[in-house]
Amino acid sequence: MKSTLKFSVLASGSSGNVCYVETNRARILIDAGLSCREIERRLAVVGVLPGRLDGIILTHEHVDHIRGAGVLARRYHLPVYANAGTLQNSRKRLGKVPEARLIETGGSVTLNDLVIDTFTKCHDAADPMGIVLSSDGIRVGLATDLGRSTRLAEERLKGCHALILEFNHDPDMLLEGPYPLYLKRRIKGRDGHLSNREAGELLRAVSHADLRVVVLAHLSEINNRPEKARETAGQVLSGCGLGKTRIWVAGQDAPSPMMDL
Repeated sequence: MKSTLKFSVLASGSSGNVCYVETNRARILIDAGLSCREIERRLAVVGVLPGRLDGIILTHEHVDHIRGAGVLARRYHLPVYANAGTLQNSRKRLGKVPEARLIETGGSVTLNDLVIDTFTKCHDAADPMGIVLSSDGIRVGLATDLGRSTRLAEERLKGCHALILEFNHDPDMLLEGPYPLYLKRRIKGRDGHLSNREAGELLRAVSHADLRVVVLAHLSEINNRPEKARETAGQVLSGCGLGKTRIWVAGQDAPSPMMDL
């Protein structure tokens, strides 16, 4: 039987990040930054029973990525996969989990027919990871909470059939917005978050003829607008001859449709 790979971004933004990924024989969450109850509710919206999950992958220890992970893992007896830096720095928030499985940054984990490859990324966390998921030749790349692109990130994300990329802020909106100066500097910094323009440059670098879906993720509700991010991504894709590639802006309040590749 030919494998399928599909995903839904259940939530994306500074209030919580969760992505569900499914193949024929594996079902996982990438991050669990909402409450357990809210994750259960959003999984139900996309037709998934949390008891059928095979595990939770944590990209880094910030609360908007791990908020519900401990409760969810205990309730459904799920293993939690993370690198040593993330596990060490999230121990208090996670509490005791049924099983903590170590991932080396730059290494990979195989769950039945799903391969999870990781790579280091630039963000102000202990050891943040980007992720590429693959099954039967289909690849999905996830890179949010990214202060800047790197050659390594571009190499890992090239060839993906779907991308979940951070389009965090519009530089002018951030500059003129209400955030204190220290926070503006953090967001703009080399270990902060990508602007629409920077994300567009990354998208241009990794675009190719078989790119089917681009999800614009981790948009700031204060310093960005969906139409601004979409316009940037659309211009990049059109310039690459990919005007038919689907663009979806992930939100904080509702899951995306299931993207079936």
